[in-house]
Amino acid sequence: MTVEPLPPAETTAVEPGTQITHPDGRVELRDFSTIADSRYFNEELAPVPIEKRTWTTYNFAALWIGMAHNIPTYLLAAGLIQLGMNWVQAFLTITLGNLLVLIPMLLNSHAGTKYGIPFPVFARAFYGVRGANLPALLRAFIACGWFGIQTWIGGEAIYAIAGKLLGSWWVEAAKIMDYPWTLWASFLVFWVIEMAIIWRGMDTLRRFENWAAPFVLVVAIALLIWVLVEAGGLGPILSEPSKLGWGADFWKLFAPSLMGMIAFWATLSLNIPDFTRFGGSQRQQAYGQILGLPTTMSFFAILSIMITSGTAVIYGEAIWDPIQLAAKFENPLVVALGLFTVVVATLSVNVAANTVSPAYDFSNAVPRLINFRTGGLITGVLGILIQPWRLVQDPNIYIFVWLGFYGGLLGAVAGVLIAGYWIRYRTSLQLPALYRPEGRYWFSGGWNWAAIVATVVGAVLAVGGAYSAPGKGPFPEDGLIPFLKPLYDYSWAIGLIGGFLVYLALSMPRTSHVASHTKEAR
Repeated sequence: MTVEPLPPAETTAVEPGTQITHPDGRVELRDFSTIADSRYFNEELAPVPIEKRTWTTYNFAALWIGMAHNIPTYLLAAGLIQLGMNWVQAFLTITLGNLLVLIPMLLNSHAGTKYGIPFPVFARAFYGVRGANLPALLRAFIACGWFGIQTWIGGEAIYAIAGKLLGSWWVEAAKIMDYPWTLWASFLVFWVIEMAIIWRGMDTLRRFENWAAPFVLVVAIALLIWVLVEAGGLGPILSEPSKLGWGADFWKLFAPSLMGMIAFWATLSLNIPDFTRFGGSQRQQAYGQILGLPTTMSFFAILSIMITSGTAVIYGEAIWDPIQLAAKFENPLVVALGLFTVVVATLSVNVAANTVSPAYDFSNAVPRLINFRTGGLITGVLGILIQPWRLVQDPNIYIFVWLGFYGGLLGAVAGVLIAGYWIRYRTSLQLPALYRPEGRYWFSGGWNWAAIVATVVGAVLAVGGAYSAPGKGPFPEDGLIPFLKPLYDYSWAIGLIGGFLVYLALSMPRTSHVASHTKEAR
């Protein structure tokens, strides 16, 4: 059977409600009149007009610098040191992970810049106009967890700053649920600051990232210099031996750790169109991300590794929490500066990475009732209800349970998106149909069951064998599904490959299906 390719979007006539392709390949929908009354449309989800796609290479690089230089990134590297790796092993694991995750990041970025659409609308092309809520809400709930983690860290920093300035009464306040009430108050203050930034919109975020990114980097370098002086130079730090060696013990830890490093940004590899939809060109967004993500993540990782290794020399134990490290300084001004940097770094990543996406995702679920600001508030509330303080207490929970498990889930979604956009549709989408019921992307009642099945199969393969070492996690030692246990160490990769292959197998075009698309496109 011979199958003709789907007609490209560029052949659509320029009429009211149809898309226009510019010489640089970017596509826009100038007239929303044919979709404005759809219940699957609102202003936040609409394609961005060309004149508002103004983000430059620097804006994207600054975005990634701001998101990479944050405390959970620091905890990634510090956690690997605490788990027994030396600086070379930890740096290798983190750098390789970020180079690998850059691949799906750039593949999914393309659609945002070409069509000006956010992630949940992009997902409609493959999951269906209604079915896109599955990956969107899955991504949103994970973002809520991250939002809560970051907010807790920011609250801890405010609590520590106030403790140095106000004295023991603040630090030794009466406890509520195992923590001083003053820590809960700091948590709330930080939450309010974040909500104020997101309420002001994406342009405020862009301006904030532009100055926050270099500020955090400068202070982190200053902290490294102090550690080097106190530890007696690089020699004692670099000579710290690996507790694992380069044998079986290291490689057993390496695979799940690498998946955790990839999973750290697996969330953004899905919803990166939320940002690249504002890109001035494909080259600008791609160069900005290539310059921003792997380089700054690796550089910040080496800073974290050196600082954490240095604390083992200075204090006799590796201190993986930078807030605890900053609190050890005697000078209140130095402590305040260090912890203020923690606040800025946490705000920078939390508003960009963990509020923008779920705000769009929740809006996609009920476009007529939930706008971008309301979606941000929903994220903030759910981020508290998740009880994030429980997720960052132990590097085993943080890396192998939290990151490893959700990385496998999102890997399956990434596989579907990449297969659908680059192979099934060859980067050609029909913008109006993404907002219409009964159109090209309606499939069966608004759901594309090929994508749903592919996601479920990929996710089960990836995390069905989730396991924990005795006493170090919630999963059984033999795995949830024992025969799948060996796959869990490669959760993200298994999810990506599984989702990719199953989607392609189930969505091979049929002659009648192609004919219906051809008729509609004409």
